[in-house]
Amino acid sequence: MLLWLFDLLANYHDSFRVFRYLTLRTLLSVLTALAIGLSLGPVMIRKLRALKYGQAVSSYAPENHVAKMGTPTMGGVLILMSIGISTLLWADLSNPYVWIVLGVMVIFGAVGWADDWIKIRYKDNAGLPARKKFFWTSVGSFGAGIGLYCIAQMQTDPVLTSNMLDLLIPFFKNLSIPFSVIPFGIAFIIFTYLVINGASNAVNLTDGLDGLAIMPIVLVAAGLGVFAYLSGDVRFANYLHIPYVKYTSELVVICAAMIGAGLAFLWYNAHPAQVFMGDVGALSLGAMLGTIAVMVRQEIVFAIMGGVFVMEAISVFLQIGSLRMRNKRVFLMAPLHHHYEKQGWKETQVVIRFWIITIILVVLGLMTLKLR
Repeated sequence: MLLWLFDLLANYHDSFRVFRYLTLRTLLSVLTALAIGLSLGPVMIRKLRALKYGQAVSSYAPENHVAKMGTPTMGGVLILMSIGISTLLWADLSNPYVWIVLGVMVIFGAVGWADDWIKIRYKDNAGLPARKKFFWTSVGSFGAGIGLYCIAQMQTDPVLTSNMLDLLIPFFKNLSIPFSVIPFGIAFIIFTYLVINGASNAVNLTDGLDGLAIMPIVLVAAGLGVFAYLSGDVRFANYLHIPYVKYTSELVVICAAMIGAGLAFLWYNAHPAQVFMGDVGALSLGAMLGTIAVMVRQEIVFAIMGGVFVMEAISVFLQIGSLRMRNKRVFLMAPLHHHYEKQGWKETQVVIRFWIITIILVVLGLMTLKLR
């Protein structure tokens, strides 16, 4: 939005041309989201407390979680608002990828909000019925997949089209799975659906301790931002042997907004948490990360960098599968972070150690740029 204004003002004074630089707008995006989150955080927390939008604690949760009962939830609204405002202010709104990511944010955020609202308003831990949640998240993820496929088909260069669709295999220069050869983008759209929904649910499962989910979100967003910047520049893409994907460079502004909003939220979500993000934050942020990963064609690297999210999701699948098939537990409790709590780890130990693991995994993901 402001980019259009500064472009207009640049006709009268050359100094306004500096706002065309992506690096400057990225820094401003971080600072804007951070400022919004820090300034509005206390206001939102007071409002949530006044409305009695408190967190319900499951009877199956570890004993030390009883103290969390009544802590305001749905704080993800603040995160999404910070991201949305910052992106609208500093991103190039003529870029279709920007609108796809914002659309995914709104749809998954609305599903998460409805889920949180039902849990709080009606004291129903089940939340939004599974079929409704599945339908609307499918609308968002399939819509994103179809949109990305249509944009790729608009490219006149067949190499560029395949770069926007094929699945890149990390650690290899020219190895990829050619989704582009399958008619109508069926494989690409289905894969996009799986990545976005998988990321959304994995982040939601991870969000169970103070600060546990938000810091990995920030770190992974930073890693994806690096890939977005490099893959959106044909010179860097060719040098590093990664797909050049038109439009991705502007995703750096969104990743920056996620970093700023996430750090601001962490200020209030750090142990002992004053507010939780709820499903409205976890579902939407996970879906946004998954969407950006598909856009930059780094889904496998995303799984590496978001290894904590992957481990949390796998722990739930293994636990449920083992209980149904063998009537035995694999973990003391799932998701994985509760297993370590049951083993005697303090909450802060689990959180910080999972942060350290994420830092290592993000560095490993970035190393794939050169280890080929």
